Amino acid sequence: MNILLTGGMGFIGSHTAVVLIEAGHDVVLFDNLSNADRSVLDRIETITGRRPVFIEGDIRDAAAMEKALDGVDAVIHFAGLKAVGESVSKPVEYYDNNVNGTLVLLAAMRRKGVNRIIFSSSSTVYGTPETLPLTEDCPTGEPTNPYGRSKLHIEQILADVCRAYPEFSAVCLRYFNPIGAHPSGLIGEDPNGIPNNLLPYVARVAHGTLPRLRVFGHDYPTPDGTGVRDFIHVMDLADGHAKAVPYIMNHTGWIAINLGCGRGYSVLEVVKAFEKGSSRKSVERG
Repeated sequence: MNILLTGGMGFIGSHTAVVLIEAGHDVVLFDNLSNADRSVLDRIETITGRRPVFIEGDIRDAAAMEKALDGVDAVIHFAGLKAVGESVSKPVEYYDNNVNGTLVLLAAMRRKGVNRIIFSSSSTVYGTPETLPLTEDCPTGEPTNPYGRSKLHIEQILADVCRAYPEFSAVCLRYFNPIGAHPSGLIGEDPNGIPNNLLPYVARVAHGTLPRLRVFGHDYPTPDGTGVRDFIHVMDLADGHAKAVPYIMNHTGWIAINLGCGRGYSVLEVVKAFEKGSSRKSVERG
């Protein structure tokens, strides 16, 4: 199959590209390189022995998007701004890039007759949960930041598209907290990018880039009083995307699926594991 990955040069996109190539698919990576580097192409080729097609462009560019869809069977849509904190200070940019960009992509897909899409969503669509564990049946609708709201808006748009066009198939994969890197170490999170969860901050302390990690909050209803998160390795996340491909090719309609481990780890558990592995003390309680 020929699969287009928007934002395919980024953290999750590049790992998914590796898994898809190794499964025998042809991939096209579409990216504006705002959060990625061309060297990712070389690294993917080193890992897989095959160099993916790369198209530099912005998903809000309708002409570029339509050209990228030539000969494509399905789309995996990663492109989008993704820093929760930044979204609070730049809501217009987040809605424009994430929501408007998706609308441009969907319109181009309609024109090109491409009816299969896997969307990189987020567990932030659930907002602040009242019960745990979170399942796909839990209510959505109260995200606490523009990033989460943009993801929810896109899910709702995709559901509307599937209702309007019976031939359309959309899978929304709701990630929890992606971490890690390819076993080769050749691809992983951009160390110069905005950290999106605990692990990049801890890694910077272990590397010496940051002197200490300040942990705020000590009275959460958890064993050690610090917050708990469900972390999922990026390679498991990539495998989840690969497994969604045959599903969208054989089903129509809209579906949302959680991608996590189902087990939480506290901030201190994660930090202590890093301290043990790096032999470097990193925590300062706030």
